[in-house]
Amino acid sequence: MPEQTRSRLSTLSLALLEDLGEALLNFTSLSDLEQWLAEHELE
Repeated sequence: MPEQTRSRLSTLSLALLEDLGEALLNFTSLSDLEQWLAEHELE
């Protein structure tokens, strides 16, 4: 995983991390994670 993506994950709130945990079940590639982050980081 790229360092930039790791850095983005470390800034997520607990609520977003919980949402991500559920969303991960549907991801098939790193681009799915990057898209999810782009949509949820500013919440």
